[in-house]
Amino acid sequence: MTRPLARVGLPGAPSRHGVTCPYCFASAAPQRIPFRCRGQAGRTQGCAPVLDERLAAYTGSTAGASLPPVFAAAGRKGRADCPACGRPTGNRVCPECHNPLPAAYCDSPGRIVALVGAKNSGKSTYIAVLLHELMNRVGTELDASLVACDDRTIERYKRDFARPLLEERRLLPTTASATTGPREPLVYLLTRTRRGRFARARNDSLALVLFDTAGEDLRSREVTDLHLRYLEAADAIIFLVDPLELPGAQGELQRGGDPPHADPDSEPLNVIARVTEALRQRHGTRPGDPLPVPVAVALTKIDVLRPSLLRQSALHRTRTGTGVLDLDDRDAVDEQVRALLHDWQAGQLDTYLGQQYADHALFGLSALGGVPESGRVGAGGVRPHRAEDPLLWLLYRFGMLDGVRPGGT
Repeated sequence: MTRPLARVGLPGAPSRHGVTCPYCFASAAPQRIPFRCRGQAGRTQGCAPVLDERLAAYTGSTAGASLPPVFAAAGRKGRADCPACGRPTGNRVCPECHNPLPAAYCDSPGRIVALVGAKNSGKSTYIAVLLHELMNRVGTELDASLVACDDRTIERYKRDFARPLLEERRLLPTTASATTGPREPLVYLLTRTRRGRFARARNDSLALVLFDTAGEDLRSREVTDLHLRYLEAADAIIFLVDPLELPGAQGELQRGGDPPHADPDSEPLNVIARVTEALRQRHGTRPGDPLPVPVAVALTKIDVLRPSLLRQSALHRTRTGTGVLDLDDRDAVDEQVRALLHDWQAGQLDTYLGQQYADHALFGLSALGGVPESGRVGAGGVRPHRAEDPLLWLLYRFGMLDGVRPGGT
């Protein structure tokens, strides 16, 4: 007899007070977030555009920085009247950098997810595929929308990620170091509608802020300081690990045609240790106290690994798209990846994570779903395998996704 699904409560999730800007990461109380006048529209009277020096300083350019003025107001239900022209507005901005803050993000403060990985871990490819999945298949499954928070994000995603990889099927180039110039983050608001059996539907939001961080930026202790505010503001971290950087796995994965890398500064444990050190300085925790930030650690490129796994391996399975997190499957994948790490003499990575973080989980995924050929996506096209798993686990940790145990335990 089939046993009913058992829904499992959230084991506790971190929280923060106030609203953190997903651009400059300044934090402010909701009632202290300023507004921007709606300005002139057709024959409607309103304030004329003026140069917003704070926004220009953030973007490094005056282009697009001439906008209606910003003003402070208490605001009721997210709206306030401009003191100069009297027009009501609901456009709120960060008090520090004056970037726009979506109303849904201010009303239900989102979570910031940081993406971290060394060179060759596949960050750019993962960003392109994860966002595409959230905009399409996974978004439909979760009854969720993914909306860019600014025009810069829309333009950069199309230019640097979607067009070359998904349309032209070209592999994305290695990210240039932040020392060559500042990069814009990709800032999205993921909003999920949850419908209870008796209660009315409610919307939960997640601010997905992604930096395509260059590998050398995370290997250098000096340059890493450029990313400290990003990491400090993060409510969760996704670490991407290239299995080729694990010495014990190189012999297994060389069959896929990728040469091993001999760069000790790119070893996953060294990169994670540097990030952990930065987090401890900002959180002020003692060395023996685990950090409260949940961490998802994902082995990338498992399409090269899968042929050598047993057919019953959890990494062979395709996640069932049911709009919930299958905790039995989650445990099986976690155990499988942990076993692989120990087989590859990389068990200390799992041990270190357990010592430093209160909650971490292990994943295996493939953004492309196949081995690339001559700098291009394989003949089968982009066929991601379990690329969404780390984010789904984080949604569960944040209370935005239910967890179930099909076995009823």
